[in-house]
Amino acid sequence: MSKLSRATIIVALSFAINKVLAIARQLIIARQFGLSAELDVFNVANNVPDLLYSLISGGALAMAIIPVLSEVLTKEGRENSWYVFSKVANIAFLATAALSLLVGIFAEPLVKSPIGIAPGFTAEQQALVVRIMRLDLIATLVFSMAGLLVAGLQANQHFFLPAVAPIMYNLGQIFGALILAPTQGVVIAGLTLPAYGMGVYGIVYGVLIGSALYLITLIPGLFYYQFKWTSGLGHQDAYVKRILNMLAPRVGSMLCYQLTFIARDNIASYLSEGAPSALTYGWMIQQVPETLIGTAIGTALLPTISELFTRKDQAGYRATIEKVERVLIALAIPITILLSLTLRPFLEIAFGFDAAATEQLLWVTRGFLVGLLGHCLLELGSRIFFSQQNAIIPFIAAALNLGIYVLAGKLLSARLDVAGLALADSIAFSIQAALLLILFSIREKKNVPSEKGTAIKIKSITPVLKQTILRTLAGSVAAGAIAWLVLQKSTAYPSLIQGFASFLIGIVVILPFIWKELKVFLNL
Repeated sequence: MSKLSRATIIVALSFAINKVLAIARQLIIARQFGLSAELDVFNVANNVPDLLYSLISGGALAMAIIPVLSEVLTKEGRENSWYVFSKVANIAFLATAALSLLVGIFAEPLVKSPIGIAPGFTAEQQALVVRIMRLDLIATLVFSMAGLLVAGLQANQHFFLPAVAPIMYNLGQIFGALILAPTQGVVIAGLTLPAYGMGVYGIVYGVLIGSALYLITLIPGLFYYQFKWTSGLGHQDAYVKRILNMLAPRVGSMLCYQLTFIARDNIASYLSEGAPSALTYGWMIQQVPETLIGTAIGTALLPTISELFTRKDQAGYRATIEKVERVLIALAIPITILLSLTLRPFLEIAFGFDAAATEQLLWVTRGFLVGLLGHCLLELGSRIFFSQQNAIIPFIAAALNLGIYVLAGKLLSARLDVAGLALADSIAFSIQAALLLILFSIREKKNVPSEKGTAIKIKSITPVLKQTILRTLAGSVAAGAIAWLVLQKSTAYPSLIQGFASFLIGIVVILPFIWKELKVFLNL
């Protein structure tokens, strides 16, 4: 396997463990709180702290800093790369602290305003959102530093500790959900766990514990790569300037991304009780395959294509991008169809909701799954432009995404209730991904001199890519049809067996159709 393939598998495996723990955490919480107003409050209260984290270290700086640090490592060595990293980290910490303080001060209008995050909640719910949000800001400050450490380690092509850290975060949250939150001790294998009866606050304290574990897990990597901290802001350094110049449009992109969640909860607060939580669970389910496919590949890909771009290896750069595009298509389309058809038994067993709530969650999840390929391709499209240290085009695409989502969300939720919001997400993000890939294709279609001085054209859809699309679609239809038939014919068996059997048989059917792409993945 290639270095990129190995890195992707490491990231994907750790993401898989993390997702299992995350789902376990959510199921524990779901069984304690159901689709309740109290759980709606907890989910909504996370939005603004999550926004801050994403705008500073979690998404904005991390994506902007990796291509530049890769360039510094390639040209000047590790010591200079840590110098640049330190200066950026100092700026990020001060910015996060200042913004967290402002959010804490103005939490009430952020919640209660007609354009805030929960204008449709009762006064009691809104007060609880404010209190939880202020507690979450502590975890945001910890995550701001941890997110940058992740970026620094990934720029050094180290993916193991950044992949383990989220697992530790989920363990902290599970501790909060199992021990701090319940009023009665949870019984596991005959053992009754302690119960502190903190309710929703127990989950919040679990978040704080998890964030501390997340940060601590990353520290050994700093010693291994001989990290040296340097004081000062370094805003006159050329590399730091380049990162900061990329930061403004990147912050704009992440702001647009996070505003879709705030807009989602704003619209959902006017819908039936449980709508925000149904969206949270549906999104969580869709994010399992998206993380294992799109995010894992994208995370490992960015340092590689950034290095190829720095070395001006245009042929290797384009070939790597096309290979990744083929792999994403071959994996995302079958998973979308198979999960959409076989998901009901898993939801019934896992969540334990009544028939109406299960039906609602099923259609919400299907709405999100429609956009699985779009979300995966967006992981590729955004990283293409950041590898070129271009943050403007992703920002324009993200702004368009937000506008489409708000418009589609209002229209579709009026007709399809909460499932319409999930479908609006799929439409908006798929358009954003398509736009980025089309713009990349247009830029690449400019004449590239060949060895003989003539010119060659780069096609947006090559014959190989077209074959991948056609084979994957044909195989997915066949796999979906057979999986559906198995599900219908196995009603005599327990529902969980029905679900697993139909899904696994569908996977077996699709494998011959996408075998070429699986081999491509191993040799990325």
